[in-house]
Amino acid sequence: MQTMPGLGRPLLTEYVNFPVTLAPMVGLSHVGLRSVVRRYLPKGANTFWPTEMLNSRRIPHENLGGTPETYRLDEEMDLVPQILGNEHRPIKETLQKMHEWGVLGVDINMGCPVKKALKHNYGVALMGDKQYAADVVGMAREATHLPLSVKLRAVDPIEIEPLVEFVKPLVDAGADWICLHPRTAAQKRRGKANWSQIRQLRESISVPIIGNGDVQCLEDLNEIFKSTHCDMVMVGRGLAARPWLLWQWAEQFGWEPPPERSGKAPSTPLEEGAEYGKCAKALVSVLEARFKESLGVRRFKFHVRMTHMWLTYGHAFHAKVLSANSYQELHAVIDDFFSRPQTMVQRTQLRI
Repeated sequence: MQTMPGLGRPLLTEYVNFPVTLAPMVGLSHVGLRSVVRRYLPKGANTFWPTEMLNSRRIPHENLGGTPETYRLDEEMDLVPQILGNEHRPIKETLQKMHEWGVLGVDINMGCPVKKALKHNYGVALMGDKQYAADVVGMAREATHLPLSVKLRAVDPIEIEPLVEFVKPLVDAGADWICLHPRTAAQKRRGKANWSQIRQLRESISVPIIGNGDVQCLEDLNEIFKSTHCDMVMVGRGLAARPWLLWQWAEQFGWEPPPERSGKAPSTPLEEGAEYGKCAKALVSVLEARFKESLGVRRFKFHVRMTHMWLTYGHAFHAKVLSANSYQELHAVIDDFFSRPQTMVQRTQLRI
């Protein structure tokens, strides 16, 4: 049995004892995916869970728990919602609602490069001015006692000094931990994530560091911990495609299987192919229980669009899913496709 890496500088110390978590992803990190991934968390393991990105200008006027982005299970008292924001009043009012909603902490997004976020000076736009970014963290810190994190991209694809200079004021302003996806906004998903920046940032900053980027399989998860010594790892589309990655990783360290499961985690290409099908069925069932059909079907189609490339014949599955227009049709497509043995590949050329 190996010694479990991570949590060298624990965050949310009264709760988190498992150093792998799901990344916040627009259109993906909703209640359906969280429910499916959570089923693979080993017995006794606790981590925190994201939401999709929430806009601080909208949240004060919304019914939390009543919108698709904020649907949650009754037992989900371990959320760390991700917010977009840059103004004092909306941030203050949003955090007040987060208190009332009941969350573990709040994550401020400074890493999103999509145009919709940049248009409002949200996301990675905040990385253009380190004092402005620190002011945003300070606004949040002034408004809440909740733990605060900041999710960032790299400032430079190679050099670490500009990133350290950017992060130190965030910590001084009240950030409790930092999550780094080491690609620049200009790179988007091109090129390889520079994990060495995660290691260097951890060596330079006093708060915990979460590593993120290019984790697609168990080998990648082990390597990012080994090479960066980060305190936690956040996995995005790789975990959406392989929710059982949590189980695979935990087995190495003697964790008991997830509740209601036994034996070993799926590991061969055939076992993983079959498990993808089971996850697809489970996801449709959760969406069916929570989302109006038209929206739930769109969410599932987007999920398959983002994950099918790990299936050996995923393009065929994706095409069949796109032709479905109801939950019943989705179930039929999944049942038909996975009635035949399917396999998964370890990695794709997709940069995540």
